[in-house]
Amino acid sequence: MTDKLTVSVLGTGIMGAAMARNLVRSGHAVRVWNRTREKAEPLAADGAQIAESPAEAVRGADVVLTVLYDGAAARDVMREAAPALSPGTAWVQSTTTGLETVAELAALAGEHGLVFYDAPVLGTRQPAEAGQLTVLAAGPVAGRETVTPVFDAVGARTVWTGEDGAAGTATRLKLVANSWVLAATNAAGEVLALSKALGVDPQSFFEIIEGGPLDMGYLRAKSALILDGRLSPASFAVSTAAKDARLIVEAGQRHGVRLDVAAAGADRLTRAAAQGHADEDMAAAYFASFDEGGVEGGGEGGV
Repeated sequence: MTDKLTVSVLGTGIMGAAMARNLVRSGHAVRVWNRTREKAEPLAADGAQIAESPAEAVRGADVVLTVLYDGAAARDVMREAAPALSPGTAWVQSTTTGLETVAELAALAGEHGLVFYDAPVLGTRQPAEAGQLTVLAAGPVAGRETVTPVFDAVGARTVWTGEDGAAGTATRLKLVANSWVLAATNAAGEVLALSKALGVDPQSFFEIIEGGPLDMGYLRAKSALILDGRLSPASFAVSTAAKDARLIVEAGQRHGVRLDVAAAGADRLTRAAAQGHADEDMAAAYFASFDEGGVEGGGEGGV
């Protein structure tokens, strides 16, 4: 089979748009659809075809790639696309969802004879734009030759976690990884908030951990966004991070694990979104440390 494919990308937010561009750059024919058309239109200049509906986008596609807000959105959009779906088409489901939802989406794929791949990705705006994501994938060996060129176009590596997409092994790994990312992000914000409250120069903190086991590039990167007021455009938005945090807490609860830090993190992100930071980078959870309307409640960075 040729490695030049017709790929339908449903969802052109931060990740979907970047993935679509890299698919075009790799020589694939790409059709894109987004419920808010204005978010998809810039991709026409990159060589993607803008579709008016999910059905138009998926008609005749070799691979359908869903990169939507949540599992419910992926389900609803694929149901809209159903009249034009062809049996045997590969469905690469890259939306971060809950474990139960993965099984529901796999069942939907089965109803239409689609080959289902559970394939969330690790990375934010910058690695997505550079085609340097890590793809976590689960799905049948037979058919991987179709989806591998897609994974190669959007990612630096693919980690296969199993042969049954419905089992959600890739999504399980994604939730574990995101639990660490969100915990580190929230911790960075709280360190800066406490520094402000106690009148401590944040640089003093960075100096005492420099080069040691507590130092971390991610801490410095997220802290810089807050300190420099560079929270827009978001690499990963507060609203999406809050959704993922809730999925992590729910997954723990369903499997008998109490995740106190993740639950508190979800509350912080939700509070920051309510304060007006929903579309900013998830580092803006920093503002949740301050009362709404207070000195730090207005959306500007700086400590």
